[in-house]
Amino acid sequence: MSDGIQQLKDLQPTKEFFVGIDSDGCVFDSMEIKHKECFTPEFIYHFGMQPVSKYAREAWDFVNLYSKTRGCNRFLALLEVLKQLSERSDVKARNVTPPSLPGLRAWTEKESKLGNQALEEAAKSTQDEDLLKVLEWSNDVNKAVKRVVHGVPPFPGVLESLKKFEPQADMIVCSQTPTEALVREWDEHKIEGYVHMIAGQELGTKAQHLDYAAKGKFDANRCLMIGDAPGDMKAAKANGFLFFPIVPGKEEESWKNLHTEAIDKFFALEYEGAYEAQLIEAFEASLPEFPDWD
Repeated sequence: MSDGIQQLKDLQPTKEFFVGIDSDGCVFDSMEIKHKECFTPEFIYHFGMQPVSKYAREAWDFVNLYSKTRGCNRFLALLEVLKQLSERSDVKARNVTPPSLPGLRAWTEKESKLGNQALEEAAKSTQDEDLLKVLEWSNDVNKAVKRVVHGVPPFPGVLESLKKFEPQADMIVCSQTPTEALVREWDEHKIEGYVHMIAGQELGTKAQHLDYAAKGKFDANRCLMIGDAPGDMKAAKANGFLFFPIVPGKEEESWKNLHTEAIDKFFALEYEGAYEAQLIEAFEASLPEFPDWD
């Protein structure tokens, strides 16, 4: 883990521009299958949500797919889903009390690298019941993803955009997915050669990935983060970088716009300002902040 972070820090510019790219839901149309077929069933099983499985599915999908928390770290998402379910009147009416997992919350507040390796180390050293339970869930999610998610190609327009970026931009993958899964997916579709490094959850947050790999090495207006979630935008802006949104539900249209127009503006230093602002406005309008069930 520390070696990977050092590799990010050791990256040196080979081109004039830098591009960070999220993976799930951004490059690959994999968010729906991963969450609906892998994360949610394991969530319902491990945390006793069978009596309210309908509402558990709704909450999981809202937090992870259809709201401003889309794409957040799995452990933070778990806490938020349980919080929303505990406050929902339909769940209360069925006398179900979702676990609050104070041990997990405490761990997320002090740990900067919210990945399975760090969780496993903390669970083994403390024997905290919450951490042990969440680790078992997370490991089973990873097994399900490895078993279920295959043959999901990049969105149309991704390969063309990578090829257009390559002559002038150093690229890395910035994701909160486990690195092993990222490497497997990028390798499966033969696009790993376009990026200098694949950084997953074990190497810190997306903001840290960008900081380690590019901040201070490139001019900020020559650095672009591409993502499909508000967290991607926050990571970019935390470093003073530009952001291009892949709008959920309009992914193909977004990649077409990136390929045919936005990349040219980026390389011409015409992206920053009004053009970026209008893209971000449309992106923010596409994702609600609060659920509508209560």
